[in-house]
Amino acid sequence: MADVDSRSFHTASTSEPQASGSSSTTRHAPPSQLQASEFVELHDQVQTSVTLLDSLESFLSTFQKDLSAVSGQISNLQDRSKDIDNRLKSRRKIEKPLSNLLVDLCIPPALATLILDTRVDENWIPAIMEFERRLETLKLRVRVKAARDLSEVAEGLRIVAATKLRTFFLSMLEPIRTSMTTNLQMIQSSVWMKYRPLFLFLQRHATNVAHEVQRAYVGSVRTFFETGFRRYLRGLSWVKARTVEKAESITSETSWEFDASRLEYARVDGPSVTMAYLTDDKNYKEPIEALVRSALMVLMDNATAEYAFITAFFASEPRPSLSSRDSSRSIMSPPIMSPTKDTFEEPRSNPGSDFGSESVSPRRRVVSITGVMNSATQDQQSFKEEQASLNAIWKQVMDPVLDYCQTFIQNVIEPAPPVIPLLTIIRLTEDVVAEVQRRGCGPLETYIFTLRLKMWPVFQKLMAENVDALKKLAEGANAGYFRRTGTTTDASVSNVCRHYVTIFNAFVALTDQPEETMIFSNLLRLRQELSKLIITHTDKLGEPVAKASAQSTFYELLLQGLSNGPRLTSHIKAQSELAYWRERDEESRRRVVSMMGQDRARHA
Repeated sequence: MADVDSRSFHTASTSEPQASGSSSTTRHAPPSQLQASEFVELHDQVQTSVTLLDSLESFLSTFQKDLSAVSGQISNLQDRSKDIDNRLKSRRKIEKPLSNLLVDLCIPPALATLILDTRVDENWIPAIMEFERRLETLKLRVRVKAARDLSEVAEGLRIVAATKLRTFFLSMLEPIRTSMTTNLQMIQSSVWMKYRPLFLFLQRHATNVAHEVQRAYVGSVRTFFETGFRRYLRGLSWVKARTVEKAESITSETSWEFDASRLEYARVDGPSVTMAYLTDDKNYKEPIEALVRSALMVLMDNATAEYAFITAFFASEPRPSLSSRDSSRSIMSPPIMSPTKDTFEEPRSNPGSDFGSESVSPRRRVVSITGVMNSATQDQQSFKEEQASLNAIWKQVMDPVLDYCQTFIQNVIEPAPPVIPLLTIIRLTEDVVAEVQRRGCGPLETYIFTLRLKMWPVFQKLMAENVDALKKLAEGANAGYFRRTGTTTDASVSNVCRHYVTIFNAFVALTDQPEETMIFSNLLRLRQELSKLIITHTDKLGEPVAKASAQSTFYELLLQGLSNGPRLTSHIKAQSELAYWRERDEESRRRVVSMMGQDRARHA
């Protein structure tokens, strides 16, 4: 408005000279008319300016309204832009889990083709593991319609896989059923264990088929072991019949020719076992403890190997965890690509959620000590139940073998063998128990321990018979199978001393513990009776010098035999035994010297 007024003022001022000029040229016009026209003209100009200003005001008002409308539209566009941006972020956030969900809810054609159109081989191992993962995923996605639709297809593939795996495992039993020369341990370790993931699939998804395979395996291997051990133990029985060794009393007049090398059969790491083909040779002979060792060693090796296989192959395992990263790297599934052609590095969604939302965090639980203890108790109970089930499978397989071995051992100890071979067998069972325990075969450990318990009464009975025989010999009377004689002789007493030395040296060689009551209490009783026998026998001599000399002779015989025994310096009992007889010998010698001195003094 100021500009308009100034222009109007300028127009008015410039019009004054013109008016002055016109007045100078037309001096005759009246001044009032001139001023009126000027005022009219000025009024028109002012009116025009006002009109222009009103138009400009109207324009500015309209412009302001339009500008407000545009500002509102811009604000709406900004809000829409923010909303679109948030939706884009949300969709990008679920894009990866949704992609993974789609992959999980499908079965690759390559996997289906392999199960339907190929035979079971090594390629099935990773394929079945992948198929099992997808089966578990479908079970967890039950709320998703696509998972329910695909379940029927997956069930069909499961049935086909179980049928083919059943045929495959049953066919692997044919070599065991048709040939006794089959290397069972090699088949178990190199073939069966390699395909164990396939059997685990049957355990988890086709329980009836797994039980059928297990029963077929138990029946085949049971027959395999039963036939093999029956033949082998029958051959050992033939060898045993060729060399008959009966228990002889310590007072027996026959000379014992015991080979100390036979004590090596008391150890697991002793001589080699008797081969099956050697038993067919009618001239082949082995001592009784060697035959027992062969039977127990073959039993231990086969039974522990079978137990290790059963507990490893038939043991159930928890279902494999649905690892998202492993799933994305499956050989049957190509890696999921992002729109930028890069492989996703983030793990897949949690199968417990239908949409795989990573924003939902599980609720934290307060772990109580009671819950932990209950869980541990349940785990322990489950472990015991499974262990009992595996032990039952092993027992089903090995029952005939255990019966054959028990019968063989029973025939060995009834009638009783000589006491030294019997103790050798007892020590062997102890060593076998320790080895079986180291290998972790509990049922066989119990079985061998039971056999050993049956042998100790027989051993105790033999030792008691030897003690009684010495008593009766000292009394000059015998009973039962002992030859009846009225008096003892130097030869018979010397023979008894040699038998005692043989027994003592063998017992010391077979006994590591110096305070084993069962062994050394019986030896002490024998020693006491032997001392009485020597004194009783020498008392029959008239002269004291002859009596003391005879005693010294027997003591020297004992000392000489004991000095040649094993573990003379390392075993406490051997040293104490030598000290005992040495003291008796020195005492006898002193009596001889004393009596001879008295005789010389008397004659002098």
